[in-house]
Amino acid sequence: MPPRISIISRLSATPLCFRPISSSSTCSFSTTSAANAATFAQRRAHKDPYALAQSRQRKQSNLERQAVLKKERESSLGDPVRGVSTPFLESLDNVGGSTLKLDATTTKGSGEGAKTKNVDNVLLNHFLTPTELQGAIQHSYYLTEPLLAENRDLADIHAEEQAKKQHEEAHANAAAALARIVSLENASSKDKTRANIVRCINTFGRHQTDGVLRPRAPTRDAIEGADLPEKTPRAGPDTGSSEVQIAILTTKIRVLANQLESKRGSKDKVNKRNLRLLVHRRQKLLNYLRKKERGSDRWENLIATLGLTEGTWKGEISL
Repeated sequence: MPPRISIISRLSATPLCFRPISSSSTCSFSTTSAANAATFAQRRAHKDPYALAQSRQRKQSNLERQAVLKKERESSLGDPVRGVSTPFLESLDNVGGSTLKLDATTTKGSGEGAKTKNVDNVLLNHFLTPTELQGAIQHSYYLTEPLLAENRDLADIHAEEQAKKQHEEAHANAAAALARIVSLENASSKDKTRANIVRCINTFGRHQTDGVLRPRAPTRDAIEGADLPEKTPRAGPDTGSSEVQIAILTTKIRVLANQLESKRGSKDKVNKRNLRLLVHRRQKLLNYLRKKERGSDRWENLIATLGLTEGTWKGEISL
């Protein structure tokens, strides 16, 4: 048991004064003079022309060094945004020359109206195909063709020929107007980008390249005869493979780069950020595809067609 202590002795040991103890915590030195001295030094350096000249010289030397490093990187690795110019990249500006040409002449009695030329490799605006446009033109020719009189004895041949001539001229004008409407030459930048995306899918999609390009080397599991899961059959054109996504990103990057190089693009901070995001996303896809398909025909075809250099996937890309 603990020892018993009387209440009186405990009260005598406790001080009965509850006043706070005064502590002299005053600082023996003043910091005001040091702060003022630092402020005065900063003001003196800010007003000193020699110090200002030194700071400007250091800033200029840093900018020159950054320019030299950027030039060395571009010379060794290439431009991380544009790469090397290729015929396919140059064709993106005019959508592969997809301008619809119509012949305004008509054939009497044929009902064909205006004819399209070179419709095999032509892309049209408003999600139309050349076959659909040609069918619509022929159908409109039949619908608007003037009717002949049932009683040929009372028919006015001269009036019928005049009406048919006017109909053919009006139909040719309408066909030319349709050509201007659906032509990508007069389309907006958004419509041209959409058409270029379709070209990228048809050029790099595996539904087109599997029968032309050799596949990559088999893996160890395939050589040893291991049971691999069956691949899901592709439904429709290939739009999700890495090479197709890289080609689509390259198309969008080229559009943004051309816009930023224009007169109004120097202050467009939103598109500068979008360009940076697209370039870094393409870099990740290139690193993945290089790890999976390096040395294969698929990788070589992608690099050669899009003009991609090592600067597009190596190292840190700063824009």
